[in-house]
Amino acid sequence: MSTASANETTAQDHAALAVRLGRAAREAALQLATLPTDRKNAALARLAELIEQSGEALAEANARDLAAGEANGLSSALLDRLRLTPERIRQMSEGVRQIISLPDPVGEEIERTERPNGLLIRRVRVPIGVIAVIFESRPNVTIDCAALCLKAGNASILRGGKEAFHSNTALAALVTRALRETGLPENAVQLVPTTDRAVLNELLKLDELIHCIIPRGGEGLIRFVAENSRIPVLKHYKGVCTLYLDPAADPAMATAVVVNAKTQRPSVCNAIENLLVHRDAAEALLPRVATALRDKGVELRCDEAAAAILARHDIPTTPATEADWSTEYLDLILAIKVVDSLDDAVAFVNTYGSGHSDGIITADAAAAERFLNGVDSAAAFWNASTRFNDGFEFGFGAEIGISTDKLHARGPVGLRELCTYKFIVQGNGQIRG
Repeated sequence: MSTASANETTAQDHAALAVRLGRAAREAALQLATLPTDRKNAALARLAELIEQSGEALAEANARDLAAGEANGLSSALLDRLRLTPERIRQMSEGVRQIISLPDPVGEEIERTERPNGLLIRRVRVPIGVIAVIFESRPNVTIDCAALCLKAGNASILRGGKEAFHSNTALAALVTRALRETGLPENAVQLVPTTDRAVLNELLKLDELIHCIIPRGGEGLIRFVAENSRIPVLKHYKGVCTLYLDPAADPAMATAVVVNAKTQRPSVCNAIENLLVHRDAAEALLPRVATALRDKGVELRCDEAAAAILARHDIPTTPATEADWSTEYLDLILAIKVVDSLDDAVAFVNTYGSGHSDGIITADAAAAERFLNGVDSAAAFWNASTRFNDGFEFGFGAEIGISTDKLHARGPVGLRELCTYKFIVQGNGQIRG
């Protein structure tokens, strides 16, 4: 066979695989849309049990991925995202159980109106249909997405990265088993059985079978999906998050929140990358906060004003560049800037931030209100860590991602955000004149 014909056959195979996945998911979605809540919850309960019972097998599969990742030079941040610890396995099961406990959004009445002619018009939540989730590194996404989509009545097609292939395959097998054992269509959740990007390219064309794409991973992956998809994409490109310390900030609170927002898990999108301090508070706050950050191993990239203050306390810093303000480090690095006013802080966030998670530390309610209203962020925080911008922490049970888009869904995407709506119109013989 010639090279050209071989490539053509491969391309046809990729397209055929994508179509098979899409058609199977569409058929399953039509069945899921009318399933009662108890049947969906039964499948989720079985899934939670299987996760709890499979810790050793999941750890073995994950160990294969971690070994390959280390051999291939994955960064410490990516390895952290990839790792399935016993605690993270427990959290996956707990997340599924929380989703079970949440109200089923399908069929929920959003509003109703009665027209002068007697027509009753109700707007109710319905599943989106088929959702494809494209993700990297974090294998727990397999369970989060499968469970959330299922509870919201959607079929899902999951495509993980090659670095987590063994972990994702093991987790997807548990989902399939739970569906089969509880009598739900097994194709309600499908893992793409290859990491070949050519199959992804074909999936992104299936706008008649797939209704929404959600990419989760690095900015490169998300931009690739957004630029090549014929299907609506729910996304955020990166998390450049900022905390602003106001003159009325409590020093102990400011220190604790900044340290948590930066170091509790620096490899995730809701960890802060910038710290702003009002000039009137900088001399008092910066040395205390910086010392606590340095104790956690954080590199401080400072503007001239911040560096000068910290130099007087023998705290080492690195000069910040313009590029630092808009960089998502995903590491123990923090850019620090002294600002002259709250308005300057808001302008900084809206210029350099990514619209993800930004916060203010202050005892001044009026200042907080100005900041919260002024920043163009999916989630704005007052006296709390940005690390709380998370579906689990918001009480959604889990999340399928965080959106910085402004249409349909913004912030953590939970059950309600995985639904659209339809209008149900009831009459008694009305005709339009």
